[in-house]
Amino acid sequence: MDRGTERDAPPSRGVMDAEAESAAAGRIPLAVVVVDRDGLVSHWSRGARRLFGAAKEDAIGRPVLDLLPVSGALPEEETVTPYGAYVAAYDGLGPDLESSLDGQLSYPAAGRARLSPTEDDRADVLWWAYPLVGPGREKLLVLAADAAGLRHDDEDAVPERIAPGFALHTDFPGAEELARRLPEILPSMSVGEGARIVAQILELGYPVLEFSQNDRVPVTPDWGVPRRAERKARRERAARARAEGLPVPQEIADEGEDLEYTAVRERLEFLNEVSGRIGTSLDLAKTIIEVSRAVVPRFTDVAGTYLREQVVAGEGFPDGVPDTTTMWHRVALEHTDEPGRWDDVVPVGEAMPFPAHTPFFQCMTSGEPVLVPRISEQMGHAIASQFEKRDIRPLITGRSMLVVPLKARNVVLGFMILLRHPERVEFNDMDRVTGAELAARAGLVLDNARMYTYQESVAETLQDSMLPHIPPRMAGCDIATRYLPGTLLGRVGGDWFDSVKLPGARTALVVGDVMGHGLNSAAMMGQLRTAVQTMAALDLPPAQLLRNLDDLAQRLGDTYLATCLYAVYDPIASELNLANAGHIPPVLVRAENGRSELLDLPTGAPIGVGGVPFEAVRVRVEPGDRLVMCTDGLVEVRGEDIGVGLATLCESAAHPAASMDDACDTIIRALNTRGGRKDDVALLMSRLNGIEPEDVAEWRLSLGPHEVGRARAAVREQLHDWGLAGLADVAELMVSELVTNAVRHSHSRPIELRLVRGDTLLCEVDDDDHELPTLLNTGPGDDSGRGLRVISTLAREWGTSRTKAGKTVWFELTLPRR
Repeated sequence: MDRGTERDAPPSRGVMDAEAESAAAGRIPLAVVVVDRDGLVSHWSRGARRLFGAAKEDAIGRPVLDLLPVSGALPEEETVTPYGAYVAAYDGLGPDLESSLDGQLSYPAAGRARLSPTEDDRADVLWWAYPLVGPGREKLLVLAADAAGLRHDDEDAVPERIAPGFALHTDFPGAEELARRLPEILPSMSVGEGARIVAQILELGYPVLEFSQNDRVPVTPDWGVPRRAERKARRERAARARAEGLPVPQEIADEGEDLEYTAVRERLEFLNEVSGRIGTSLDLAKTIIEVSRAVVPRFTDVAGTYLREQVVAGEGFPDGVPDTTTMWHRVALEHTDEPGRWDDVVPVGEAMPFPAHTPFFQCMTSGEPVLVPRISEQMGHAIASQFEKRDIRPLITGRSMLVVPLKARNVVLGFMILLRHPERVEFNDMDRVTGAELAARAGLVLDNARMYTYQESVAETLQDSMLPHIPPRMAGCDIATRYLPGTLLGRVGGDWFDSVKLPGARTALVVGDVMGHGLNSAAMMGQLRTAVQTMAALDLPPAQLLRNLDDLAQRLGDTYLATCLYAVYDPIASELNLANAGHIPPVLVRAENGRSELLDLPTGAPIGVGGVPFEAVRVRVEPGDRLVMCTDGLVEVRGEDIGVGLATLCESAAHPAASMDDACDTIIRALNTRGGRKDDVALLMSRLNGIEPEDVAEWRLSLGPHEVGRARAAVREQLHDWGLAGLADVAELMVSELVTNAVRHSHSRPIELRLVRGDTLLCEVDDDDHELPTLLNTGPGDDSGRGLRVISTLAREWGTSRTKAGKTVWFELTLPRR
């Protein structure tokens, strides 16, 4: 039984053989009775006549309660213990047959009861009742068997796990209609699974053995098929009888029927074994290898697996029916030939289309298996023509071939080419059906892996698009980051980090955590991150920025909650300005002594709570100090005090490291190896290098036009002193434009000019005018607007921002290589 519950699993092969040996030989005859919605018998099988005594013509149309009188269920230990595959699911005595016959039960039931056709003849029977929930007239299917046929020498001992199945040659005329309505009888079964099982019933006629793991449905019994040694002895007896001219015993004449059932059972066991070996993971590459290796050598000698290009690429579900232009990738090849014989001729990884005259094209377009009993020389030549400069004919000619489609949701994802050695028995119709079932299971497993791979790729792409790509160096600081998803199945989360360039060579450092997981949290994270970037560019103080962010979150909805830590680093003033909204505190590692400490900040309420003030704190830092900011997913473990994680964070952050990346990895190793982490992790570390006073030059300029010339001279002289004479001409021109504009638009406050030498040359001009300049298109007759055009053309970067007193216009120039 494939994928059944442990409770419903049949005994092992050895146990069943032992039971069959001691039980009565042959199949257990079943009584099949169908009851309509009026409680009248609409079908009465020959087995029902044998068990209950009534002829078919006397039973049809009569009330079923008249024909199946029930004296009551047996005690619980007799009902549940021997036959408890289904009944054990219920507490207490369990339902009796009469409850099902009179319509009191709406679910399948099973049990053991004493039926009394006559006063003197009492039959001990096993029964199974299946309510028929479809729109037809039939209401109930009842199967019953005489328990005496299963008894051992000990009269009260019977084999366990006994339940009915449809025999190979059932005498139920409505079996085909019943099979079509299987999903109606068992509503929890999917339409696709029901259709596949129905196809097996109609084409092969063997019992249904497979149900989903969630269904408590009886299993098929061991029908007492003789073991191989017994079958061999019977064949020898038959041969002796024929040689002596004697009649062959009836039990030996039935051997063909037994062998037919045995072949069916062996194939079911094979499919059950294959199902257990494939789909052990959601990794597409591993699943492909599992599928290929599962059939070699037991079912075939060579197995080649081909998948459509979109499936291999991890793209969406392929559209349309395959045609002669569809590219198929050979993704796996397993064989029992000598090593290397196939590798050079049909290497894994090759992609090719298949022409319309090949059996492969027929399989992929029809979605049905294609059986070629023997590959003729003519067909071998036609197939080999697809392989340029390689002769594949010696590998395939004379072999039996079966091509089976790998389908999911009625779309062909690929196909498998199965080949048997010439000396091995050819594929037959039974193999074709077995191969189709194998491919159906493999196709489902491959599609699950494909969808997971595709969704994982989409999630990673989405997450990568939302997380910023922060440059490793900002003005006066170095930055390193890490992001870890919470689980493999939830790669999209609400944790984020960011850095924003601010006026005055300052840098804003941000870490936030949206509560929850999944796409909704990621979408909110994207909105809040964009809002933080926008407000940071306006140079809002940290406390005011969090206040505005809180107002925005409340406008977006009452379910928007997040924590956020916002810090502004001023490398010239050697100062951090921090504000916290419900986030875990940052760690500051001092360069002087290597000690680390949690910064004591006012915690504040999370973003989205509303009505709670935020406070900012200024912290003095020295060049070389390191600031570590992270989300609680790194330090918080279920069942453990968060203080333990914070202490580990402080200890690992203080550990010496050769680089910023190494320092981040040290923290991750120290904290991420603890069990129980389910949340996302965002980590941002910044080394606060500072900017030395000798790398900063400042001037205060009055509002007179003559100050423009003074500014040009001061800049030229300073650049010569710094050894940057090569930038003097360009910088002098650009400073002239900015100071001229400031003199023209300022009101009363002096103009401030500042040069900062760092990784770039930064120039800033401050004035008290709050209107930001705009880059305009200028014509030949325009008197203004050309200054910013010059700045935009010559600068590495440039920008404007408002300040408390007015505005700042700045530009950067790339320093010459030393």
